[in-house]
Amino acid sequence: MIDIPCVIFAGGKSSRMGEDKSLLPFGGFETLTEFQYSRLSKIFSHVYISCKDKNKFDFNANFIEDSNSTQTYAPTVGFIATFETLKSESFFAISVDSPFIGEKTIQELIDNDIPNNDATVAKTESGIQPLCAIYHNSLEHKFQTMQKYGNHKLGLLLKESQTTYVDFEDDSLFLNLNHPHEYQKALQLIDC
Repeated sequence: MIDIPCVIFAGGKSSRMGEDKSLLPFGGFETLTEFQYSRLSKIFSHVYISCKDKNKFDFNANFIEDSNSTQTYAPTVGFIATFETLKSESFFAISVDSPFIGEKTIQELIDNDIPNNDATVAKTESGIQPLCAIYHNSLEHKFQTMQKYGNHKLGLLLKESQTTYVDFEDDSLFLNLNHPHEYQKALQLIDC
């Protein structure tokens, strides 16, 4: 089991999906969030779900609510709530809609993480994957500043920080379920 905490980010608006993707059924579970929580709990000792309201889920889990900012759906508010709640040196961040990122990918990020880094982030031919990354508490103040000024661009934050990028060749592992056709494709893949 991996000791650093894992945080599943499930507080987004899901505007491109047209409905709350964190609540879509997936992989034999009632919700994508429960699927992610179950599978990642087999990899990490401690798994948390970052969300706006834990009451939308009907299963038991460790929730981190970012309810102080009900108007903002950017992950920055979730990061701030996570830093304030966990008080840990670092944590692994993953999006609820990335169901194919597995233990091998996660372990490679951990193996490349350097203690004095701010972040260690997956990178593919498509670009960086800021919600498949290890974030250190050295970034807490920067996230608070971003929130204060309404800047929610994780890519810019990572560019201006001490970040290690780990290259991965297989883009399909990082499939995000942003649109209905991507969700349908993922349903077919999970049934294979």
